[in-house]
Amino acid sequence: MIGATQATSVSGPAPLDPLDLAGTAGERALAERLQHRFDDWSLLHQALSHRSWCAENDGSPSNERLEFLGDAVLGLVVAGHCYAAYPVFAEGQLAKVRSAVVNARVLARVAEGLDVGPVLLLGKGEESSGGRTKSSLLADATEALIGAVYLDAGWEPARALVLRLLGERIERAAAEPDDFDHKSRLQEATVRRGEGVPQYVVEASGPDHGRRYRAEVFVAGTRRGAGEGTSKKDAEQAASADAWARMGDA
Repeated sequence: MIGATQATSVSGPAPLDPLDLAGTAGERALAERLQHRFDDWSLLHQALSHRSWCAENDGSPSNERLEFLGDAVLGLVVAGHCYAAYPVFAEGQLAKVRSAVVNARVLARVAEGLDVGPVLLLGKGEESSGGRTKSSLLADATEALIGAVYLDAGWEPARALVLRLLGERIERAAAEPDDFDHKSRLQEATVRRGEGVPQYVVEASGPDHGRRYRAEVFVAGTRRGAGEGTSKKDAEQAASADAWARMGDA
């Protein structure tokens, strides 16, 4: 009897498949694209969890808190890098470079490059309304992913991630900072054409900690472009960039 008891104790339950502890297949593939191996895979899962999915399922935390943290990490990484890399730039030039890369439009493109959309966890409403391709949701997820990496591994891995994702864009913005001040460029073009100064209409939505802004730009009473951002300034810049692109070789 003693031997039988010992045998049962030694065998125990079947060991868990290591992949069960390392996210879904889609999450693991995204982690490879991020070039980061998570110690805590629940952070990656949370970074992809939109509040609509959480409300319809288990009520687990959404990615909003990680987005808040990631936004702060992102801003500091880019500001610190620009400060060190471009010592002759005045404050205004540094601000232009930062705003050229730290905005919803760019972050959404980063998410598209990482193929984040297909692995987002969305509620039925967001799914049916095309949430996987919404710039605002993709930008938020990018910030949440940065926050997740920061919590999982600390400052240096998070910093390395941000610079891998945005390094080339920072260099391009620094080479021609005025090209990324879309509001000024658009205004110069419309005034030169005799159309007057562009006018902006901005609307805010969402909770205080995750405020989103949508801007529309009108020239001579005609809507010329629209854009979104985490601040009024970013939204206006995005709308100006959209209007500029529609103007062609203004």
